[in-house]
Amino acid sequence: MRLYTCTCGNRLFFDNTQCTSCGRQTGWCQTCKAVTAMEPEGDHLRCLGPLGSDGCGAQVVPCRNYAEEQVCNRTVPLGGDAYCDCCALNETVPDMSVEGNRARWARLEAAKRRLIYALERLGLPFGAETSPPLSFAFMGDPLDDGLWRKAGEAERVYTGHAEGLITINIREADPAEREQIRVDMNEAHRTLIGHFRHEVGHYYWDVLVRGQCEDQFKALFGDHENPTYGAALERHYAKGAPKGWEEHYISAYATMHPWEDWAETWALYLDIAAVLDTAEELGLIPMQQEPTSVDAMLRRYRTLGLVLNELNREMGLLDFAPAVITPAVAGKLEFIDLVVRRAAGQG
Repeated sequence: MRLYTCTCGNRLFFDNTQCTSCGRQTGWCQTCKAVTAMEPEGDHLRCLGPLGSDGCGAQVVPCRNYAEEQVCNRTVPLGGDAYCDCCALNETVPDMSVEGNRARWARLEAAKRRLIYALERLGLPFGAETSPPLSFAFMGDPLDDGLWRKAGEAERVYTGHAEGLITINIREADPAEREQIRVDMNEAHRTLIGHFRHEVGHYYWDVLVRGQCEDQFKALFGDHENPTYGAALERHYAKGAPKGWEEHYISAYATMHPWEDWAETWALYLDIAAVLDTAEELGLIPMQQEPTSVDAMLRRYRTLGLVLNELNREMGLLDFAPAVITPAVAGKLEFIDLVVRRAAGQG
């Protein structure tokens, strides 16, 4: 994740809507691909961003979800679409008549913007030209007097992916609820960005693996056709992960089916890429000018994770990087890296 600079010299962060120093309105400009200061000009804004010696100068207006809902911080070109490139991917948004849903929606959108930023940095396809195009639905289980109640099968919202559509249960955007689920399921981490990274892994299996390199996939992750997904799911929840799973999988859930192994490992790959990108920008590790091998990525990630884990422990927080990356998992990451580079035209 990049850091940005206001015209006053103050540092701007990815989610900023206002400079905390000079008070200027800020937002993501699609022209200069940065969070920048904005100057009012009549019924629109002018980007004061870094593109060119005199700034970007693009004429923009806030995305409708920025101007009306305050759940976005992106702008769109004047005279263009009402929604920014991120919000345009939404098929379903939370019911705003439900108390607390605007705050939950804002958390979901913040995580989604980070996902889209990472996909663009990696050069991965996901727009209208991709089949199927990526889209999102944010929906919730029913509430009784403001409290989540146990939903029946017909009304429960399942977080998942199908034919390009990623559905997230907005209950995951409730920190207390999400932490309770994490503890109940004995997970090291359970985060919104983690859900997005996992589910988009299923999307990219369809886009980049299906019918293209399935034999290579099967050699590393197993046969996704035998047993069926339904049978594997039933077996997993009846018997749990097999003994010694840690040697070959990144999580217990990854043992359920090759598709889940792929999605869990894909999410780890995005974790590593995002962490190293941000650490470079912050000056915590040296900047890499050229693409590096997975082995080099893992060495840098392990070194950084060791330091950050110890810092988190000093504050009584969860480990920053709890995963143990074995040689078997590293081999799967190398395959994912190959698939990513091919999709980005680098291999």
